[in-house]
Amino acid sequence: MRILTRYILLEMLTVFLITTGSLTVFIFLGLIGKAAVDNGLGVGPLMRLLPYLLPEAMQFSVPGALLLATTVVYGRVSSSNEIVAVKSLGINPMVMLWPTLLLAFVVSFGAVALNDLAVSWGHDGVKRVLVDSFEEIFYGRLRTQRSFSTDDFDVNVKYVDGTRLIGPVFNFNAGQGEASVIRADAAEISIDPATSTANFKLENAEGTVKGMNVSYPGELVQSFPLARFLGDGVNQTRSPSEYPLRGISEAKTKQQLEINWIKHEMAAATSMALLLGRFDELAQPQWKARESSLTWSRRTLHRLNVEPYRRWANGFSCLGFALIGAPMAVRRRHGEFWGSFFACFLPILLVYYPMLVGCVDQAKDGVIPPQAVWLGNVVLAAWGVWLLRRVIRF
Repeated sequence: MRILTRYILLEMLTVFLITTGSLTVFIFLGLIGKAAVDNGLGVGPLMRLLPYLLPEAMQFSVPGALLLATTVVYGRVSSSNEIVAVKSLGINPMVMLWPTLLLAFVVSFGAVALNDLAVSWGHDGVKRVLVDSFEEIFYGRLRTQRSFSTDDFDVNVKYVDGTRLIGPVFNFNAGQGEASVIRADAAEISIDPATSTANFKLENAEGTVKGMNVSYPGELVQSFPLARFLGDGVNQTRSPSEYPLRGISEAKTKQQLEINWIKHEMAAATSMALLLGRFDELAQPQWKARESSLTWSRRTLHRLNVEPYRRWANGFSCLGFALIGAPMAVRRRHGEFWGSFFACFLPILLVYYPMLVGCVDQAKDGVIPPQAVWLGNVVLAAWGVWLLRRVIRF
């Protein structure tokens, strides 16, 4: 028995490690290329991004690698009639299957840790690199292209002299057709990493702001959030999906206190309005702002409640994949591991992931309890157990 256990474990570990390495490199290169294209990063910032992108690449590669390794190993074992030989000796075929399920169980804990690392430490690291490198990105693009643009902002210059932008023209789009154009003799930019803001120092600025002509002789300093130039990923406000698992409990407590404070504030304002007969105050914009703030705070609390279940469910998808992949490969018996892989992967892609995403979205809105995020994993487990029973019986 121990010989069979060691044999299966060695085969699984070998194929799993090779497959994980290959898939991680492939996904890793894709993430690096996306970061370079989206943010205009040079070699230096990209090199600093590498360790922070690795957990994100691995959280995608590990489940797929485990499924592929399972179908490869058991497809070969089954095509060589090794399962038939084991059965002919009166040995339960689970002897050949349980080592892989144990390995998948252990790997699932590692996948949970990778998910947690990617969305907390990895995301924070990417944010720091983008903030620290923004000046390099900004000046580098202006030196080579003489322009820098995002969805609602662009700047064109005549040339760049050191850190001075000569003859810059700034275009801001505030939405709803409200565009602003500012021209200056020269300008400089500095970054405040503590507040994630970009500070523009303009010399002799003039232009049009929301339809009005303005002029600022001398020096003018304007600050803008870096999210305007690099996307929401550099916002200082941490999203519920970016908290480490160990910090979610504290965040939930703070969020509940914030909800209670908003509710008490609304109750006090309602009482005062009723007492003084100022009923119109309950329909004014500030009251609607309070209601919106309460709705958003409750949604944030729902998202915090969902996060632990989502990460554990994502991680333990590895166990579900192994539960399906091993008996599926054994039943096909032709050694066509790609056929076995896609026979497992396509239902997973079409059923499991949509179910997971749908349950997460509904739970974030508070429509269903956060535990419902595990529904997709339960379906995987039920399918896997059904396949295992068929392998053992036949």
